[in-house]
Amino acid sequence: MKPHYFIGVLASALIMVWACAPKPVIKPAPEMHEGAYALFSKAEQMFAAGSYDEALPVYQQYIRRFPDRSLAPAALMKIGIINGLTGDYESARAAFRRVATDYPASPFAPDAMVEELTSYYRQGRYQDVIQKAPPILERLESRSHIFRINALIGDAHMAIGSPLDAMDYYARARRLATDVEQQAISAKLKEAIARLDSEDVAILLNAPARGLPMDFLLFQLGLNYTMEERYDDALKILREYLERYPDDEHRVIAENLINEINKNAVFNRYSIGCLLPLSGPYQAFGQRALKAIELAYNQFSSGGDGPPIKLVVKDTGSDPGKTQMALQELVSEQVAAILGPLVNVEIAARQAQQMGIPVITFTQKDGICEIGDKVFRNFITPRMQVQAVASFAMQELGATRFAILYPDETYGVTFMNLFWDQLIDLGGHVVGVEAYKPRQTDFADPIKKLIGLYYAIPEDLKSQGEVDKESQEAETSDQNDESPPAEEQPEPIVDFDAIFLPDSPQIVGLVAPQLAYYDVKDVYLLGTNLWHSKSLIKMADQYVQGAVMPDGFFANSSAPAVKKFVTLFEDTYDQKPEFIEAVVYDSAMILFQIVDQPQIRYRSEIRDGLLNIDDYPGVTGHTRFDENGDVVKKLHLLRIKGKRFVELD
Repeated sequence: MKPHYFIGVLASALIMVWACAPKPVIKPAPEMHEGAYALFSKAEQMFAAGSYDEALPVYQQYIRRFPDRSLAPAALMKIGIINGLTGDYESARAAFRRVATDYPASPFAPDAMVEELTSYYRQGRYQDVIQKAPPILERLESRSHIFRINALIGDAHMAIGSPLDAMDYYARARRLATDVEQQAISAKLKEAIARLDSEDVAILLNAPARGLPMDFLLFQLGLNYTMEERYDDALKILREYLERYPDDEHRVIAENLINEINKNAVFNRYSIGCLLPLSGPYQAFGQRALKAIELAYNQFSSGGDGPPIKLVVKDTGSDPGKTQMALQELVSEQVAAILGPLVNVEIAARQAQQMGIPVITFTQKDGICEIGDKVFRNFITPRMQVQAVASFAMQELGATRFAILYPDETYGVTFMNLFWDQLIDLGGHVVGVEAYKPRQTDFADPIKKLIGLYYAIPEDLKSQGEVDKESQEAETSDQNDESPPAEEQPEPIVDFDAIFLPDSPQIVGLVAPQLAYYDVKDVYLLGTNLWHSKSLIKMADQYVQGAVMPDGFFANSSAPAVKKFVTLFEDTYDQKPEFIEAVVYDSAMILFQIVDQPQIRYRSEIRDGLLNIDDYPGVTGHTRFDENGDVVKKLHLLRIKGKRFVELD
């Protein structure tokens, strides 16, 4: 299992070191003018009481009246501090800058330069801090001021995501830190190191002269390798760390990491778990998937010389609780990877991810691969379908204008939105969209709306001569409940080249004849993989000729691999395979081949093997997985021709 150890928050509530440094105590020097001292004292009392709004004008009055007195730099410092506290950073910097320029010999001048730079940081202007700091550093002499500036530059680099540069400045500050300052600056340094890439940490380990915490660098490199699942490298570094620094504060974490890595390495690499609904409402699908896995197992075992694959099959019962229990049983049997499930997928995927076991799921569910890097999906999705059919319609059929007729339920709405979005991406146009109720059988109204026959002609169009005499007579006849002669019926406006209808073959079989009845002819009918059913041809034969649909598998394909698979399946089970059997067969063969590779030592390497597949030539088409674990494949496109489906190139 991938260990999830993180460095504790090293400096979650650290106040910036430079801000913590003690400010110089302002002790008024003897004043020749009693009014100056009284005015400054009044401002100081207000400041000490937290009455900054009242103190600010008194300090400003002092500067106007007594700019040459010894307390003028102190008053300017307080003006800058108050403006900074209220967020007026420009005024704050103006005051600090005046201290450094008008009173360069004042003991407040170095503090003013530091505070001016600090104001940029507080304002979020981190690049200004980095750019303006070097010349200020050249003018400073005291250890404390140089320490504060280096720490501040480090903070700025951390804020812009440059931990390597930040670490350099923190290391400089650390060399100047007092015993009191050491703990805080060391925490900052370790936080910067914790954000470094493994390559940078490895380079720093070879540069001990820089005065870096070598113990923490070594520990961090072992931790990084663990998080990257480079387990062999992690074990080597962590063991070296424990040998060199047996009493270090991170010793316990390192020991736990080693234990977790060793635990992860303990699994049966030739054992494949199967989570299938062999009982319950989805039993039929589970049994079909199991046949495909067994066929793949027999095929792979018959031609291999390595150790035999072991199948560990568990029944999920189509039940969430039983699915979790079945997965726990697979974990206890130390399977290398899992095929399935078909239902309750999210529950199993999250648990498999937590256990660090690669799993190939069979689901259309959105976001399943986002659960984690061990979760894969090999299945046909709505997005894949609309991409295939929309691209073919526009690029091969030349269609540019589309209508969408869909059932107002989850399936239909999902496909409608995806198809519409895909057309926009391809530069197509949707000229009409109509919905109907899921159990509807009469589709006259939505069809009429698509072709302009549903709504009455507005009176203002008639009065403007937009409607001819025949149309007016037809309108009058409608109002008198008399049907006009057929030749006087308004003509349908079929301004689209193709119509997309995402529904079952039973519903499409009812819709297609009604489209023809309302003269929606000479347009392409586009559907989903549900259309790939003999029942559609049986119901609507002449009305669905030329209809185009995608699917993930075509048993009558001329491809040699498909022919061989279909023949083998029919000879073994005396039935023809469908998409479920085909996609599960491909997934099993892919997984068998990966675990059979000699270099596999950790489950993470099985994951990497899946990610590195380059167009596996499966019976469901060339298959690979993207960086998120989602399948990438080109779907089959089918067209109805006569009484059968034919494959399109």
